[in-house]
Amino acid sequence: MRAYSSYKDIVKLVKKVDSIGLVPTMGSLHDGHLSIIKKALIKNDIVIVSIYVNPKQFNDSKDLKKYPRNLEHDLEKLKIFNKVIVYAPSDKDVYNEGEEVKKYNFGEIIKIMEGRLRPGHFDGVATVVEKLLVMFKPNNAYFGEKDFQQLILIKELVKKIKLDVNIIGCETIRESDGLAMSSRNKFLNKSERKCAGRIIELLGKAKKMYKTSSLKAIKSDILKQAYSIYNLTIEYFEILDVSKFLKDKKEIRAFIACRIGNTRLIDNIRV
Repeated sequence: MRAYSSYKDIVKLVKKVDSIGLVPTMGSLHDGHLSIIKKALIKNDIVIVSIYVNPKQFNDSKDLKKYPRNLEHDLEKLKIFNKVIVYAPSDKDVYNEGEEVKKYNFGEIIKIMEGRLRPGHFDGVATVVEKLLVMFKPNNAYFGEKDFQQLILIKELVKKIKLDVNIIGCETIRESDGLAMSSRNKFLNKSERKCAGRIIELLGKAKKMYKTSSLKAIKSDILKQAYSIYNLTIEYFEILDVSKFLKDKKEIRAFIACRIGNTRLIDNIRV
């Protein structure tokens, strides 16, 4: 594992590499990230792991300020990988001075769920991902399915800017009680962590109900149980046919976003 703060240094290193994988992260790495990196190493000669908390995708300055950062911890975790190059830049290496967020027209996908609740978030995500893809020109780029709406958007981005790169979704890695691994989990206290483990239970109930109940009935029941039984504050719960965005085979997914104390968590499963 080697780490660099300048993308130009990395570009020189990988100039003659046949197959490059890219794993964009915001750091605070956990086993979910490591599983994505391991998957990327199977198909690529070199994997570039970016560690960068992108300020352009935060519509809440307080959220940006408290987002966990520990580069030393992250580099220690990545020492086990021989064919990994870490890109850990400053803002100046990513953006020109005064550079604005690029505006994209992603259509309906940014009008629902995360797009509706976090205006400008996906433009900020797409801006930095486009930069990383143009910088390193990877053959394959890997994104976790926990952020499934983001995964849809990145696939759409690649079509829009006509880049020759495979966007590969990676299965969500979970804790022993089913909670999706997330850098934000560390903000939960003991009682909040216990509540968070119930999120997957709600999604499981929705999956079971989907076979026999209407979407309206499922949503009503899930929202009622979330508050009365699990003490979760739900920001949204949706069941969507994501194939209409991916233009792929039919796939139904249940999505949830909730707050537990001051911590916001999202998750989704196939139903």
